[in-house]
Amino acid sequence: MHGISIRYEFDGDEAAWEAAIATFIDAVNGDEEIAGKFHYQVSKAKEGNTRIHWGRWDKPETVQALQSRGYFKTFAAALKGMAGETLSAVPLTRHLSTKRY
Repeated sequence: MHGISIRYEFDGDEAAWEAAIATFIDAVNGDEEIAGKFHYQVSKAKEGNTRIHWGRWDKPETVQALQSRGYFKTFAAALKGMAGETLSAVPLTRHLSTKRY
């Protein structure tokens, strides 16, 4: 399993932030080539302005297909705009994990 962890600070318009994420997730879910092979999760810290996104996919070709989509490019630009200089991204490969619940 391949993945990415994205972390940043955001203190802007919550409605715009949620709309950008929901639009992206809806597009992924509606993409027949990618849905079920790419999983995206977004969390907010209980305190403060920290936001964390996790993306996971089955193989490199899946994320390559995702990155070729217009909706991905729109979301990536929006995320960079919202996060500014606080954005950090770490590519990951799964090493060990518990069973899913």
